[in-house]
Amino acid sequence: MNEETQRIKKLEEIKSMEVNPYPSESKRSFTCRQAEQEFEEEKKITLVGRLVLVRLHGKACFANLEDETGRFQIFLNQNDLDDYGFFVKNIDTGDFLQVEGGLFKTKKGEKTLNVSSWKLLTKSLLPLPEKWHGLVDMETRFRQRYLDMLSNKEVKEIFFRRSRIVKMIRNFFDQRGYVEVETPILQSLSGGAAAKPFITHHHALDIDLYLRIAPELYLKRLVVGGMEKVYEIARCFRNEGIDWAHNPEFTQIEFYQAYADYRDLMRLTEELFAHLAENIFGKFIFEYQGRKIDLRPPYPLMDYRQALLDNTGIDLDGKETSGLIKKAKELKISVDKSWSRGKIIDEIYKETIRPKIINPTFLINHPIEISPLAKQMPDRPNYVERFQLLISGFEICNGFSELNDPLEQEKRFREQQMLLDRGDEEAQPFDHDFVTALKHGLPPTAGEGIGIDRLTTILTDTHNIKEVILFPTLKPKKEE
Repeated sequence: MNEETQRIKKLEEIKSMEVNPYPSESKRSFTCRQAEQEFEEEKKITLVGRLVLVRLHGKACFANLEDETGRFQIFLNQNDLDDYGFFVKNIDTGDFLQVEGGLFKTKKGEKTLNVSSWKLLTKSLLPLPEKWHGLVDMETRFRQRYLDMLSNKEVKEIFFRRSRIVKMIRNFFDQRGYVEVETPILQSLSGGAAAKPFITHHHALDIDLYLRIAPELYLKRLVVGGMEKVYEIARCFRNEGIDWAHNPEFTQIEFYQAYADYRDLMRLTEELFAHLAENIFGKFIFEYQGRKIDLRPPYPLMDYRQALLDNTGIDLDGKETSGLIKKAKELKISVDKSWSRGKIIDEIYKETIRPKIINPTFLINHPIEISPLAKQMPDRPNYVERFQLLISGFEICNGFSELNDPLEQEKRFREQQMLLDRGDEEAQPFDHDFVTALKHGLPPTAGEGIGIDRLTTILTDTHNIKEVILFPTLKPKKEE
């Protein structure tokens, strides 16, 4: 008889005794942590939680009860409980209980609750993983996150920290006068970033819609409409590969500020990241994957063209597309025939420069080919006022002075549409309504997106982005 069958048999026994194994009502006067911290001998308290360890000693037993805050030891004695035999026969680790009694210390000085009454709150039908020695299989951990959190306590702490990070980010922007907004997730055009979208179909309207790849174009419409500081903590979707740094569904914050440029947002980013480090670690320097990361501002600036020249010998001011393809092959980078010049440049950068950057560094002044929504530099028309913040090989932030010349934006959209028509699935479609919005006037504006998943990865010292996403996207498991 397997474990589940045995537990179902116990469930039937419990029901036959007219005991409800899944009652709605429960009560608690103390958490496990409060019982530990506010301990007083003989104090009467009520705890609730999951039974995680049972040690039988003849006519008595010690057990551990666990709630969100921690564990606390309980003691059940046959002499004090008429239903002690029922407990021993039908209750298993994993079951949820409510226990009431007085506090005492054992001979070894262990703080304990002497149970005077107990109640079954939930009967579990499957055992906990590996008898609480830890769940280590990566596939199971990500597929059954609830078991991962039960078995590996540090996992739960990661997600508590993630929640605090999001709250701190939200408070940071709220305190600086930004307004939090919501923009469409289902969009008629997929714009705002270079990415392949997910496509769905709306039957009532009989039109294809796209899951947003970024909220950018809608947020800038709001600035046109008179909202000078806006942000959205947005779920975004990109139909791309899955690896240690990418998940098709992810979270980012995008924010826009009128009467600001990319230099203003770099300073704001430094302020935000220093704020996060101080509040999480109590200091600017912390360790990530065995290397020290220092978030003290200011962060160094690295010019995109110069970085590529120094690392690969490629001078973007002189390289034609054919020369870039040849250089990419020398660097063992496979080039798809649909790739544009900008795509080739970006892939070379990702392979040769990005992995080398450990401490926070602003990569600035990107080629115009890979920045269709950013404003040109006045003295370098082939480059734009754009920055990315790199930390430990991750691109954490992307921001720029927003292009607000509607005719130039129209021209760049046409170029993007041509790439899209030629087969570049990451090119952006022509957004006529956005151009119309710009024609009504967008003030000088800067905008930025920060990847919350990647940022959390850095701030929790985890390597794989799946570790900081509660339910990452996985290939469905084939059932036997």
